[in-house]
Amino acid sequence: MRNVPGEIFVVDNNSIDGSNDMVKAKFPTVKLIENKKNLGFSTANNQAIKLSQGKYVLLLNPDTVVEEDTFEKVVDFMDAHPDAGGLGVRMLDGKGRFLPESKRGLPTPLVAFYKIFGLSALFPKSKLFGKYHLGFLSEFKTHEVEVLSGAFMLLRKETLDKTGLLDEQFFMYGEDIDLSYRITLGGYKNYYFPETRIIHYKGESTKKSSVNYVFVFYRAMVIFAQKHFSKNNAQLFSFLINIAIYFRAGIAILARFIKKATLPVVDLGFILGGLFLLTRYWHQSNIEFPQEIIRYAIPSYALIWLLFNFYCGSYDFPQKIKRFFFGTFLGTLFILVNYALLPKDYQFSRLYTLIGTCWVITYYLISRIYLHFTVGKKFRLDAKTNANFIIVGSYEESERVSTMLRQINPRIESIYLVSSTDEKNDKQIGISSQLDQLTHNLQVDEIIFCAKDVSAQEIIRWMSDLGHKNLDFKIAQPDSLYLIGSNSINSAGDLYIININEISKKSKQRMKRTLDLLFSFLAIVTIPLNIWFFQSKWQFIKNMLACLVGRKTLVGYYIDDTTEGSKLPTLKKGILTPFDALKFMDDSLMGKLNLIYARDYNIFKDLEIIQKAWRRLDR
Repeated sequence: MRNVPGEIFVVDNNSIDGSNDMVKAKFPTVKLIENKKNLGFSTANNQAIKLSQGKYVLLLNPDTVVEEDTFEKVVDFMDAHPDAGGLGVRMLDGKGRFLPESKRGLPTPLVAFYKIFGLSALFPKSKLFGKYHLGFLSEFKTHEVEVLSGAFMLLRKETLDKTGLLDEQFFMYGEDIDLSYRITLGGYKNYYFPETRIIHYKGESTKKSSVNYVFVFYRAMVIFAQKHFSKNNAQLFSFLINIAIYFRAGIAILARFIKKATLPVVDLGFILGGLFLLTRYWHQSNIEFPQEIIRYAIPSYALIWLLFNFYCGSYDFPQKIKRFFFGTFLGTLFILVNYALLPKDYQFSRLYTLIGTCWVITYYLISRIYLHFTVGKKFRLDAKTNANFIIVGSYEESERVSTMLRQINPRIESIYLVSSTDEKNDKQIGISSQLDQLTHNLQVDEIIFCAKDVSAQEIIRWMSDLGHKNLDFKIAQPDSLYLIGSNSINSAGDLYIININEISKKSKQRMKRTLDLLFSFLAIVTIPLNIWFFQSKWQFIKNMLACLVGRKTLVGYYIDDTTEGSKLPTLKKGILTPFDALKFMDDSLMGKLNLIYARDYNIFKDLEIIQKAWRRLDR
C-alpha cells in the first residue's frame, strides 16, 4: 500500500493459532475484526466492506503474496475503465504454475455438465467444452470475463452499492460467482488483468480432493442456480448437481481406495501364487498337505506377511528395502510363534514357512526393482534423500538463512548462495539473473528467496519463469525463523524452526494407535482388578473407552494458554502429556517439551511416560 492511499482490514474467523496477537504486535495500523465463531467467507468480508471508506474494495485471501506495484496497476486500470465493476489478476500456485481459476465463465447447466463429467478437463482449449476456465483465452492478455476469483477480487464501491454485498447464504464457495454475475447484471464488466501477478497458496481451507469439498462446493452451485436461473433451468441444474455430488463423491472414494489398495492386492496375489506353487513342489516330493492347510493356512500366511509389511511401512513412500525385510521377518516370527501353539496334526512343515519367507522377500525385491525401472517417480529405490538448495539474497541475509536451514533440515546435500544484485563476493556462486542456468547446472531442488533483499515482484517473476522445472520455492522473511511456502494444495508449508513432523509419519501413527488400542483394551478387560488404583474411577473408564474408539490418545501434547499446541502436528487430545514424565514443574519447559516430543517421537517415549504416570490416567 506504499503508493496507494487506503486502509487494511483483517477479519479473523475465530482462529486458535495466535494470528490475532501477531497482527496486533506486528501491524498495529491494521483494523482487526475478531469474530468469536467462524462466520464464513461472505459474512466476514461483508463486515469489513461495511466499515471501509475507499473508492475500491479488494477481497484478498490471507494465503497470497502480491507484487510491490500490484495495487497501483489494478487501481490505474479501474480508473481508466469506468465500465469495470470487478477485476481479477493472473494467479500462480506455490510452484509458479498458472492457476486456471484466475479467469472463469458462468457455470450454466451446460457448462456445469462439461465440468462435472470431465469434458472441460479433456478439452481445456475448446470454445465449447472449455468455458468453465475459459481455456481458449490467453492467460497473458487482458479479457472481459464472467466470473472472478474471491482470492483476489477488486470491486468498485459504487458497484457494490448498486448490486449489494456478498450473499451470506454462501458460507465458503460460490459467493464470488454470485457477486460476479450480479456485477454483470448491474451493467458493469468483469476483467481479467494479467499485467500483475500474485502467488496463491490455494487449498489451505479445504482440500480440493476431499469428499467434503465436493459436497460444499456443489451445494453452493445449487444455491446459485436457485437464485439466478429460471425455475426449469434451476431444477435441471439442481438435478445435475445432485447427480454430480454423489457421482464425484463416489468416484473420489473409489479412486482413493483403488489407489491405495491396488499394489497390496497385486502383492497378495503374487505371494499367494508363489506359496501355492511351493505346495505343488511338496506334492512332487510325496509330502501331502491336508486340504484344510491349503484352504486356510496358506492364505493366512500370505495375509500375515502382507499386514506386517503394511504395519512396518513397506507401503509408505519413498519405499525402502529394509522395511520389506523387517516386515517379513516380523510376520515370520508371528507365524512361527502361533505355529508352535497348534496341535501336532496341524504342524505340517517349518521348512515350508522358512522357504515361504524367502519367497516373500524375493518377490518384494524383484517387484520393487521392476517398479523402480519401469514406473520410477515415487517407486524409485534410490529416491534422493538429500536436496540441493539455492538461497537468493545479500550475503549476510543468505548466511543467516543458510544457518537456519542447516539447523532445521537434515536432508541437505549442498547450499549455494546467489547474490540478489549484479555484484557478488567470493562465497556466492552467481547473481540472480543467472538463476535459470544455475538451477540446471547444479541440479537444484529448491530455491529460497530472502524477502529482505528480493522484491515480491522478482520472486513471483522467477517462480513463473522456473515453474516448469518442478522446483520447490520458499520465501524467508526478514528477522524471522520461518520459511513460507507450500508445494501443493495438500501441504501447508514449512513454518517451523525445527523438523517436528516425526510424529506425523504414518508408521509412527500406526504404532501409536496400536498402543492405544492394546493398552485401553487390556485396561477395560481387567477393570475389576485395576479400578481400585484410581481415585476417579468413572473418569478412568471414560478415558479408556475414548482411547479404544480413537477419540483420545494415551499421551498427547500439554496444552494451556501459554503453549502453542496449534502449531504442532495434529494429534488427538492426550490423557497424559510429556510433562508427566518429569518430577518437577517448570512453565518455561512446556512448549519445548511438546516440540521435543513431536520431533523425537517413538513408541518407547509413550511407554516411558505411561510407566511413570499411569496413576494419572483417571484425570
